[in-house]
Amino acid sequence: MNNLYPVYTLKQECHDCYKCIRECHVKAIKIENGSASVLNDKCIACGHCVIACPSGAKRVRNDIDKVKTLLTAQKKIYVSLAPSWAGVYELSIQQMVAILKKLGFYAISETALGAQEVSIKCAQILNNGANGLYISSACPVIVDYIKYYKPEFTENITPIASPALTHAKILKETYGNEIAVVFIGPCIGKKNESDRHPDLIDAALTFEELNLWINDEFININELEINEQDKFIPDFAYEGALYPIEGGMNETMKQIGLNKDITLINVSSLPSFEKALTGLEKNNLNKKIFVEALACDGGCINGPCIASTKASIAVTADILSKIKYRENIPKEPKVVVDIPYKANPVSKEEFSLEELTEAMKKIGKTTEADELNCGGCGYSTCRDLAQALIRGEAEPSMCISYMRKTAMKKAAKMLRCMPSAVVMVDKNLNILEANDAFMRTFCADMYEIFASRPEGVTGAAIERLTPFADIFKNTLKTGQDIHKEHFPHENKLYDINAFTIESGEIAGAVITDVTKSEMDREKIARRAREVISKNIATVQDIACLLGEHMVETELLLSSIAEDFETTQEKEGE
Repeated sequence: MNNLYPVYTLKQECHDCYKCIRECHVKAIKIENGSASVLNDKCIACGHCVIACPSGAKRVRNDIDKVKTLLTAQKKIYVSLAPSWAGVYELSIQQMVAILKKLGFYAISETALGAQEVSIKCAQILNNGANGLYISSACPVIVDYIKYYKPEFTENITPIASPALTHAKILKETYGNEIAVVFIGPCIGKKNESDRHPDLIDAALTFEELNLWINDEFININELEINEQDKFIPDFAYEGALYPIEGGMNETMKQIGLNKDITLINVSSLPSFEKALTGLEKNNLNKKIFVEALACDGGCINGPCIASTKASIAVTADILSKIKYRENIPKEPKVVVDIPYKANPVSKEEFSLEELTEAMKKIGKTTEADELNCGGCGYSTCRDLAQALIRGEAEPSMCISYMRKTAMKKAAKMLRCMPSAVVMVDKNLNILEANDAFMRTFCADMYEIFASRPEGVTGAAIERLTPFADIFKNTLKTGQDIHKEHFPHENKLYDINAFTIESGEIAGAVITDVTKSEMDREKIARRAREVISKNIATVQDIACLLGEHMVETELLLSSIAEDFETTQEKEGE
């Protein structure tokens, strides 16, 4: 069994999005340090988070290496090819088989063969069964959803394996248990089936993995040699090829023949399936109802790894155009895999009012009016988020309204406490925000009026309060920061740092009174100049004295030298 769950997250690519939570029908996501990870014990591998993830952080486990290992072990690998291939690939049967054999597979067979056996067995169960609810077991995602989240309906799942597992058993009974079976299709849930039933399916690949492998091997279909042996074994599938289309299974059972007291219903997508079961009193049904339930909207043709950009109508049309119907369908299945499904409910913790109240406080919800239920965090309600916080599956920072209020409070407090004047204006040069220092500095005569208003000076024209409105005009026009030093205004000097907040729309400025510092600086400079002047005068005096002393010394030394030379000449005579 592969230790890596079929769906996982590349944490370095996942940042503060929460879209996967919004898309996950069962909320099997945990947020930690702003990054989302899959809760394996809650996940049903529907793949919605993989499709929804805007950064591609949600990934599907790649099992190509696992299959290559089987090839290295010289295993004869038989492919169970999902019937949706007919709508995805613009290839003939011979071409599809040839490509797969080129990759190293021994033989190719259609999963639809297993689907046909499942339909025959289901028809038997329905015709011979009592009144009540019956739910198809064909979709592994639906089966897991029922076991985890609707455990009371587990006993209503038809107790037979999916078409993929049934087909794998057909292949092993036909060609020997020593062969390996690899399923290929659009479903992520099949990887869970493979992990749980390694005795039947050795590995499951998606169409996306298949395409990746084909590209890596540089296989060109036009260069492949096609021969008569390139065909499906042991036989072609017939009505079973309808399974990937919504209502396909029910249609196959109609072909087999059902009693008139049986009602067939098609339901596709998890939300639709949940809604269909809500409020249903299954024990009071006076008829037989069979629900063909599929997790993907529209059926398997819209699977998460379908690997096709074709419209679903076109995919459906292509599948239907290749289906052949049998005139005589057997009344008894050749192969059946009996599975008694057991409920495995995800625990639903009940939290006390005190716990919920404390959790709600963490996201700033202290009154009912605070509960916006905006869904920005990915949860439907603020209380759902609070419960996730208690379970350790969420973080307070996920609440956008709470974070916004917190940021605004911090920003407002910082503005109020700043000694410098701060102001922000819009493109019309009307004030959007200003702190108390700004009002005291530039609205001194009206400070009491502005300070008493909740909005302060918001809405006032900046050019009516300050003489430097042109600085804002230039900042808004050029988008560049402007620094103005020693701007004079009413016998004071200001340093003005104007900057862009939103290009062409909002600009701000920090205005600092530097009058005192400039005066102190001038005093220091004047005193320094005085000291320097005195020092220069002193140095000049010293230089003069040194200069006179040097002249006298030079004359004395010259006289001594002359006398010394005269004495030497006389002694020489």
